[in-house]
Amino acid sequence: MFAQSSQGNTQVTNIKTAVSVYYFHFNARCATCRAVESVTKNGIKELFGDKVAFAAYNLDEKSGELRGKELDISGQTLLIVKGDKIINLTNEGFMYARTNPEKFKQILNANIQPLL
Repeated sequence: MFAQSSQGNTQVTNIKTAVSVYYFHFNARCATCRAVESVTKNGIKELFGDKVAFAAYNLDEKSGELRGKELDISGQTLLIVKGDKIINLTNEGFMYARTNPEKFKQILNANIQPLL
């Protein structure tokens, strides 16, 4: 089990059975960076309710830096994690979150659904 930070809230999640989505970013963020976080967070909530956890981490902050090191992250990254399985959707997020959010939600659904 591990503690997971999400917008100041801490919740305990069983790492073996839970599906989590993590978005890593820096202080300086463009409109696309913000869209990736927003569309991912809202899409997860809309598609999966509380079955899938979402957390955003700022790599410029100590807690974000530490979580990034745990997952070997050093830059803006969007990951789906279930146990040892990690799916990187960074490229898809940056490609579609701002220009075609519905397509990006379909990509999220297609990658998360098999993990549930």
